[in-house]
Amino acid sequence: MNILRYIKSGLLLALAIAITVSCKEKESRETVTSSNSGHPGLVLTQQGVKAIRANLGSIPIFDTSLAATKAEIDAEMENGIEVPVPKDYSGGYTHERHKRNLLVLQKAGVLYQILEDETYAKYVKDMLFEYARLYPTWPVHPKPRSYARGKIFWQCLNDSNWLVYTSQAYDCIYNYLTEEERNTLETDLFRPFADFISKENPQFFNRVHNHSTWGNVAVGMIALAMDDDSLLQRALYGVKDVNLDANMKDNDGGYINRDGKVGFFANLDEPFSPDGYYTEGPYYQRYASYPFLIFAQALQNKKPELKAFQYKDSVLLKSVTALINLSDADGEFFLLNDAQKGMSYYARSLVSAVDIGYHFGGNNPELLSIAEKQGKVTLDDAGLAVALGIKDGKAQPFSKKSIELSDGPNGDQGAVGILRSGDLELVYKYTAHGLSHGHFDKLSYALFDEGDEVVQDYGLARFVNIEQKGGGNYLKENKTWAKQTVAHNTLVQNETSHFEGKYDIGSQHHSETYIFSVEDENLQVASAKENNAYPGTQFHRTMVAIKDKDYDNPYVLDIMRVTSETSNQYDLPFYYLGQIMQTSFEYSKLEVPEVLGKKNGYQHLYRDADATADGGNVRLNWLLNNKFYSYTATTSNKDEIIFGRIGANDPEFNLRNEPTLILRKKNVKEALFVSVIESHGTYSPVSEFAVNAYSNIKNLAVVHDSKAYSAVRIEMNNGKQNLFIISNENNDANNEHNLSIEDKNHTWKGPYTLINLN
Repeated sequence: MNILRYIKSGLLLALAIAITVSCKEKESRETVTSSNSGHPGLVLTQQGVKAIRANLGSIPIFDTSLAATKAEIDAEMENGIEVPVPKDYSGGYTHERHKRNLLVLQKAGVLYQILEDETYAKYVKDMLFEYARLYPTWPVHPKPRSYARGKIFWQCLNDSNWLVYTSQAYDCIYNYLTEEERNTLETDLFRPFADFISKENPQFFNRVHNHSTWGNVAVGMIALAMDDDSLLQRALYGVKDVNLDANMKDNDGGYINRDGKVGFFANLDEPFSPDGYYTEGPYYQRYASYPFLIFAQALQNKKPELKAFQYKDSVLLKSVTALINLSDADGEFFLLNDAQKGMSYYARSLVSAVDIGYHFGGNNPELLSIAEKQGKVTLDDAGLAVALGIKDGKAQPFSKKSIELSDGPNGDQGAVGILRSGDLELVYKYTAHGLSHGHFDKLSYALFDEGDEVVQDYGLARFVNIEQKGGGNYLKENKTWAKQTVAHNTLVQNETSHFEGKYDIGSQHHSETYIFSVEDENLQVASAKENNAYPGTQFHRTMVAIKDKDYDNPYVLDIMRVTSETSNQYDLPFYYLGQIMQTSFEYSKLEVPEVLGKKNGYQHLYRDADATADGGNVRLNWLLNNKFYSYTATTSNKDEIIFGRIGANDPEFNLRNEPTLILRKKNVKEALFVSVIESHGTYSPVSEFAVNAYSNIKNLAVVHDSKAYSAVRIEMNNGKQNLFIISNENNDANNEHNLSIEDKNHTWKGPYTLINLN
């Protein structure tokens, strides 16, 4: 036994790794040489195993990861094998036990290869044989909620998770098993399993969706492990000759079949844009990144002629850096579409994504700095490459800059624009719908300050894997509240959600990019238009990040212009987080809060207080995490100001009771909503001093608004005045403009300008 010792974080740690010389196979076992077996070969390769063993003890992040995995699996093995009869939803005992088993199987298989300790191989074999004994006896899962029920889990999605991981375990112990044992596992477990999630559930398998990605990859991984080319074709191109209604619906949002294109490659073609943005949003891209990348890695190792990593101009490799760019300063993913707050690149799937992206994507040194933050690597060839890169001092900081990530298969279905200025990160969404996980929130945005969400997107209404809350699944409030337009920071017409809140309509349309310009770090602009959310109505929103040397922090200018063929009521919610300090207007607080409306999300909002605008500015000043913020907005005479709060008609307390301020304009065809958001001061609870607690803005005014141009004057307390002008119809960067405002001519080149009036 070799005892390897190393020092990490100033503490002396001992890593005891038993590297036992393999015993001669028992006479009852088949002797298979590595040179012709091809196992392991999916994720961990034979050459990789040799390199890992040769470097053990000298690669700290890998050694730490190995030690943690060994301790975890040793403890599991002490507890014995549990394969309970399936009966629970997410969060329930049987669900969580089988979910735990899939991870344990994969890790134990890897430990067998690296440590050459047959104890791990026997554990994997015994558990797989227990599944092989029981699987044929299990009916479809008793919980009926899913459109595609599994056998081990309540949905085929989780069954596919199981097979993706278990395929790797099987690959690792393949040579440990006799031919008879392999035949038993493949005949009684793996082939029936693959047939069940594909042939018997084509409505699950033949889709373009993260669900079917997992299904395709599950079948593909076990096909590669079993060297079954016929099964591999099914994974790559879907189940053929099945009769499916192309318009069939399911409770997850809609069956999608693009002219018969299904399978793994179709799931690369459709949801990913050329920039690597995944149309369902970063939360589900994080979830799908594991099967996408792990299968591409396996294909590269086993079927390099398919060039999986080069497919669609290396879109999978681009997706890794795209996903990191879709995270805030703390690594938490922005809440686009269905998304749970707090999910970050510290997730297990992102450890794999970063390692694979580095190993197969040209050894980008910036990815090494993310791996260092994650503090762990995968125990395979990719993880070794990252560990060696870190050891050799190659890591460089990952530079998150302002970026626009296109949406749609060809990158022509809108985009997500991220403006990064100082400590502020503004996330502006003008994308396609986002498949079944999309929200009805065209031209919405959220704002972050040093990783803290200041102006929020609600995210999803679900407590993932918490059994007490709907079995850990989506709650009904996800449809009645979280997806609805009024739950977001964007325009609502006549208290009706975009596209009537109907997926079939929303999925046919996308917003249009108008401007994305970030070359000048002091003046960054993202502008987009939406022409289909409401028939006969168009809205155009421009978000501007302005950095001024006279102020500590940048500020954000928001211009929302709406025109319609008819008169309407327009609501613009503002979901600030924190405690109100002061308002510039008087309001009446209701003794008993009223429900704001009857449907389209309004039934979940209380009206706490309201006011009527006099046509001047309104200002909201609030405190969040000991920082002061202010929201200053222009109004028209008789505009309504509504203080709202989430939580009405919520008998099971499924929703968070968070505030909003809604500006409402009634009975108008055209409207212009203009506001500025500032981060401008701090409070110390220790010294009890407030610094710069008040807004820097003296007045915000619309000084011109026409079909062709909109102009806003920003007057600061120190007397400085800036004029921002945007061309509403011509976004040509080379076009010259001339506009007279208040008897003064202004000339500029390009679709916008910021003029210092002093």
